Amino acid sequence: QVQLVESGGGSVQAGGSLRLSCTASGYPYGRNFMAWFRQAPGKEREGVAAIHTGLGGLEYADSVKGRFTISRDDANHSVVLHMNGLKPEDTAMYYCAARDRDTWTGFGILDKRDYNYWGQGTQVTVSS
Repeated sequence: QVQLVESGGGSVQAGGSLRLSCTASGYPYGRNFMAWFRQAPGKEREGVAAIHTGLGGLEYADSVKGRFTISRDDANHSVVLHMNGLKPEDTAMYYCAARDRDTWTGFGILDKRDYNYWGQGTQVTVSS
């Protein structure tokens, strides 16, 4: 059974930094993409960043390019999201996601419909 466990959320002031980590178990790590999504109250869940756990390909949402960095910790089957220059609009519940499908819906690597495993989420709050 696949489990994704997130850690590292919290509250910071604008301009601050946070590091989110997601550890996968029971998952065929190294064969597909893992990603971070976020959902603010009243808004749709949106993709933030993705990384291929084997090939290392990366994808970022325009809203976080230059501020967030996604990386892998292969020894621990983990993906890490480094968030710098945080803004109040980054406030959301952040979810780790993983996929093991062979096909894509065609809406992009950061489309939530392409991910079939989800963590419980970790809250990030940025105050102005």
